[in-house]
Formats: sequence, structure tokens, C-alpha cells
Amino acid sequence: MDGHLQRAERPIPLHTTPDHQGNPPHAAELMAKQLKGANAAVRELLLALSVGFALPGPLPAGLQNKFISGTVEDLDSLVDRAEAAGLLRPDGTVVGTAQHALLSAAPTAKVQALQRELVTVFSSAGQPLGNLARELARGGLADPRVAAELEQAADAVLENDPRLASQLYEEALLAGADPLATAARRAQAAAGDGDLDAAARIIDALLVSQDPPDVRRGADVAASVWAQRGMLARGGDVYSWLGPGRVGPSAPLAAVAMIGAGDRAAAESFFQPDAPAASPTLLAAALVQTGQGILASLGDKPQQGISILIHASDMLNAAGTALPLPETPAALAALLALHSGEPHLAETVCRAAAAAGQGGDAAQPRLLLLQAWAAMMQDKLEDARLAATEAAKANHWPLVPRDEFMCAALEVGIARRNGDVPELLRAWERAREAMLHTSVDLYNLLPWGELLIAAARLRETRRVAQYLEDAWKLLGRLGSPALWAVPLHWSGVQAALLNESPADLAPHATALARASAHSQLAAVLATAGKAWVSVLAGRFRTADVEGAARLLGAVGMPWEGARLAGHAAARADERRDMMRLLACARDLHPQSSAAGTSGAAEAQAGSGADAGKGNQPDASGLSEREKEVARLVLEGKTYREIGEAIYISPRTAEHHIARIRRRLGAENRSDLLARLRLALGVEHSQQLNPQQE
Repeated sequence: MDGHLQRAERPIPLHTTPDHQGNPPHAAELMAKQLKGANAAVRELLLALSVGFALPGPLPAGLQNKFISGTVEDLDSLVDRAEAAGLLRPDGTVVGTAQHALLSAAPTAKVQALQRELVTVFSSAGQPLGNLARELARGGLADPRVAAELEQAADAVLENDPRLASQLYEEALLAGADPLATAARRAQAAAGDGDLDAAARIIDALLVSQDPPDVRRGADVAASVWAQRGMLARGGDVYSWLGPGRVGPSAPLAAVAMIGAGDRAAAESFFQPDAPAASPTLLAAALVQTGQGILASLGDKPQQGISILIHASDMLNAAGTALPLPETPAALAALLALHSGEPHLAETVCRAAAAAGQGGDAAQPRLLLLQAWAAMMQDKLEDARLAATEAAKANHWPLVPRDEFMCAALEVGIARRNGDVPELLRAWERAREAMLHTSVDLYNLLPWGELLIAAARLRETRRVAQYLEDAWKLLGRLGSPALWAVPLHWSGVQAALLNESPADLAPHATALARASAHSQLAAVLATAGKAWVSVLAGRFRTADVEGAARLLGAVGMPWEGARLAGHAAARADERRDMMRLLACARDLHPQSSAAGTSGAAEAQAGSGADAGKGNQPDASGLSEREKEVARLVLEGKTYREIGEAIYISPRTAEHHIARIRRRLGAENRSDLLARLRLALGVEHSQQLNPQQE
């Protein structure tokens, strides 16, 4: 018997003397040298086990035949010798170093022949390869049976774990799977994992091929990718290329993309809302109701669309599948709710969908951003900021262009409502960059409306003019549906007020009045618009303004309502009217500081007779209300910024500053600033530098 194995208690040594250059020999070379002669059968057994065969068998046919013919000793003896040599563990697995050495030393052809024989053993027994299939593919074995099992495994997790599915499909390709046959599914997995670039490359290769397989799925993925890129119209083009004859169960998705791009006629040629679902499943019903809901939102009773889409969202949540969609039903339901003045409903729908994983990981940022938008509308600015932060961290990929645009507009809205001008300027720069990477569609009108208002305030309207023109054209192609158009008209009203442009305001006010018959939100906004005009003209009834402000609060716009009441309070002739409107503003916007709201009232009350002790000048020569304005002047705020901070118009702020200048005898702005610092003295220094106290 060979010297290396003749004593059971001695393991086969895996070391020898260095070569002539002083380098230790490679373990594989040692193994090859040591397992020869009588030990060749041990080597053959260990190699088979290293490949994946298991004790007690079945083992490779060649080794089994040697046992039968008696060419080698029986299996138990070989196992005992291998264990005694320290190469085989008691559980029948080869020691790691020995396994690596054996596989490295064996010819590739021999290893792969054993691997194919192993696959045959599993196939004959009707057993799945499991993780062994992945190991074989990564090891370089090309075998259609391995590829098929990896494809099946990827298909099973495609809608629940797209990242794992991507890995399995790639391994299937290594094992010899057809790249074209798996293209649509591979693209779906990549898109579901958030890798839009990889998904687009795979889909491009599929769609340019002759008679592409699984083309409907490929079109769904392409439309979803285009939507996330902020180019929804291109998604509609993909479905137009696919044609009604091949669209099948994806017809509702085609309708969502085409309506979002402003092409209702094309949508109706693809999707018949009265047609039955393709199958009696939750998924098929959810898709049909998604199409029905979006079409209903364009009609005279758009509120019906909200309930239909909520049902679709609930069904898709229950189905537990993550399909490639231009928009999820939850996102569409939330958008309709936001456009209808029901932000709380939008928030709850998105929260339920996010918890259920609707749309997969790729849809999570969108749902979180819609939650954030709903919170912002309800004046829950901290909640909005937290949800936006969570959206940015939801996936390992950066926000897609569509979501980045919404997030940037959200930051603008939060900064505007906080009256934080430096933050508004920073957010505006981010939004300017984001808007260059997206285009206007029906489902991003809310961000465009917010940017219109911010642009008016910052005197940057030219930056958004073309986009807003595109938005009005899109709405016009859809028949100017009230539900979708009303919030944008309200943004137009606010922008016109900021620009002090009655001519720009008139068409939006008319449109709101016209839409009032079909939209409660339009009726509220029309009333609020009239109240704003009366306040700025200085001819308003307190009861009318308060009523309009509280109506704004009732439709999810408490900040807008408080702002209206605050501006009116600053222009009220009677103190009781001022206090009534201020109370209304505080009710709607309790987060505002007492100094800010009381300062608004005091500033305006000071223009008439002295109303109380707070209006009397002290040793500084300024009343408390004038000090409030003075502090804002010293902070470098403009008339417009002062007005935003204390709920007065820029013109009223200008009047206050002129009165302060006259009282202090300042001849120019620099003189005014110097006199204000002297007048405010220690108090102002402490306000700006509290740590110096």
C-alpha cells in the first residue's frame, strides 16, 4: 500500500520541500503527486465529492463500475482512508483546501463531465439542483438543464425580489440560457431593482429584434422606465408601436400612459373600460380598474375615479405582485385626492400601498413623496420633510428623474411655507436642475404649480413659462378636465397676485368659477380668489375673508387659508376685525409664531389711531410693531419677504418702513440701517447673537 496512506492515523501531508527558488509548491501540485497509485481511487472519490456528488451515492458511473468489477476496494474502505488522511470530514464533505486543490488540478473537461453527470443524477431522481445550479453556472458549466432551473427560480421571485431575480437570470445566461428569450424578464428585474439604465439596454436589444418574444412584457417595462425618467409620452409611444392587437391585458396600462401624455383618443382605442378583465384574478381586475379610474377622472364626475382607483390599489396590495407600471393605482388615487383637496385621503392610500410593497421597491420613493406632498398641504411641514428624506433613502439607487423633480418641488414648497428665503433659493436651484431632466405630463402638474408660484415670488417666471404653456396645452387636449386643471389654475391665481397682475389673474379666476359646477375644490378656490382680490384692493368684508380662509383649511390648504386671513388682518380698518382675522389665521396655522401673527396685526393697526399700549413708541422711538418690521429689515429681508413673514403685502411693508424712516429721520437706506441698529440696541444684538448673553 502507498506510503502516504498505509497508516490510518497519519493524514496525507500537504507540504514538502521548497523548490530551487525557495517557493513552496502549490497545494494542487502536491495533491496530484500524493494521490497516485493505490491512492488514485481515493482521489477519484474526493474529486466526485468536490464536484457535488454525495455519500453514500449515487456516485459517478465510472467509479461505481470499479466497485462492481473489484478493480478498487469497496466504498467504505476508501472513505475510511480519506477520513484517516484528514481529507474528508465525518459528514462526507471534502476539506476545503483539499477540495480547492483537487478542482484546480483536475482537467476542466473532466470536472465538467462529472458536473453534467451530477446534473443527470438529480434529473433522473426528479430532484431540483437548488443552490448547486448557481454554483455550477458560476463555475462555468454550460448546460441547458441548469439554465432552465435557474430561469424557473428567477421567474418565481421576479415580482417579489427583483434583485435576486436579476442575479439568477444572469447566472442562467452563464449556463447557456437564450438572451433574447429572457430579455423582457431580465429587463423587468433590472427595472424593479431600480437599475433603469440596465433595463433600458436590455429592452432596446429586445425591441429591435425581429419578432421579439414576450414583447408585451417588454413594452410594459419600457413604458415604466420612460415614466420614471420623466418622459411619460415616450411610454405612450411604445404602446402605440405595440398596437392594440398585441397589447392584451396591458391595455389599461397603455391608457394610463397615453392619458398622462394628453392623448385620450389613443387611450380609448386601446382600452375599452366596459370590457371584462382578461382573467378572473385580483391582478387583472386591479389593472382594469386602474384604467377605468383614470378615464373617470376626466369626466363630469371625477370623484368616481378616486373610489375606483382606491379599489384597484387595494386589490393590487392583496395580489402581492410588483409589475412594471407607468403609475401605480395608489399613486394615481393619491394624485386624484390631492387634486380634489383631500390630502389626508392621499396620505392614507399611499401609506397602505407602501406597507404592502405595491409596485415593488422601485415604486416606494414615489409613494413616500406623495405622502410628503399630502403632509405639506396639511401644513405638517416636518412630516413632509421626514417623508421626503425617507424617499431619498428608500433604495440603493438615486431618485429617478420623475421622483427627483417632485422631491425638488417639495423642498421649494416647504421653504416657501416656512418663509425661509435662503432655503427657498437653494431649493429653487435644485428644482431648476431637476426640471431640465423631465417633461410635463398629467401626473406632475402639482409640482409645476408649486414652481410657478415660487418663480413668481423670485421673479423667475421666465424659467417655467414654456413648461406651463405645455401643461395648458396638455390639459386642453384632454378637454380641460376640472379635477386636473383646478389646482394649476389656483397656482396661476397665486402667481398673478404675487406679480400684482390682474390681467394674468382674470382667466384663472374665470376658469375656477366655471369649474365650480363640477368641483367643490374649484368652488372653494374661486371664493378664495375673490377674497384675495378684495383684500389687495382694500375693499373686503371680514366675514367673507374669514369664510374663504376656513374653506381653504377644509380642503386641505390651511397654510393658504392662514395666509389669506393674515393679509386681511394687516389691512383691517377696525381692531375687532383685525383680531378676528388673526384668530382665524392662528386656528388654521398654529405652527406660526405669536410674534409673526401679532406683528402682522400690529403693523397694520399702527396706520390708524393708537390702538393700545403696544402701538406706543418707547425710548427707541419705535413701537413694538415697528420693531418687528425693523428686525426683519436688519436681517436683510426685502419688502416681499417681510410681507411673507408677517402676513402683509409687500406694499404694506414698504409703507411701514417709510414711516419708520420718517420717525427716525433717516435720509437713505444705509442711514436707516445705522439708526435702526442704534434704536434697537442691545435687544437686537441679543436676538441675532443669543450666545453672547
